[in-house]
Amino acid sequence: MITHSSSTSRIDALSSDQASLLIQILAIGLFAIATAIGAQVRIYLWEVPITLQTLFVYGSGLVLGARNGSLSMVLYLCLGLFFPVYAGSGHGLTYLMSATSAGYLFGMPLSAFVIGIISRHTSGFFKGAFAVCVGSLVLFTCGVIWMHFVAMHTNWWYSIEVGWLRFIGFDIAKILVVSLLYGGLRRWI
Repeated sequence: MITHSSSTSRIDALSSDQASLLIQILAIGLFAIATAIGAQVRIYLWEVPITLQTLFVYGSGLVLGARNGSLSMVLYLCLGLFFPVYAGSGHGLTYLMSATSAGYLFGMPLSAFVIGIISRHTSGFFKGAFAVCVGSLVLFTCGVIWMHFVAMHTNWWYSIEVGWLRFIGFDIAKILVVSLLYGGLRRWI
């Protein structure tokens, strides 16, 4: 059972130990599944697809907090070892270690963790959006570094361009959507 005080939103209870173990496990599982579904919505314009999975990476950090948000992304990565849940329907350890976009996958737990840490005592839209922006930078940094070496790009600027700069507009939209939804959920629930 989730305990709730007048100064704490029920949604905030998911990011702390106030939620029962069962509720925490269910929330971790739901975010992992939502991330898998979001990965199936993809548009290939470049080497790395545009997907909706980052909405759930960012949301997991805000809603579930650092520990449970990162655990939900670790569960997602583990699911991908056995089922085709990554963008591009790839799965397995070989795919995870060789895909050009695997750095983004490895960055997901870290991104959710960072968002959870920064947003720990956050209640406003701008503070939540700031936390997601920092988490986004973490995610894209992991992705660009991995892509640079796996794709054997000869210069870093090209890796940054195809792995981050081309996605900035899409990511800003996702950051706004997640921040607005989270703020709305906090007020509504």
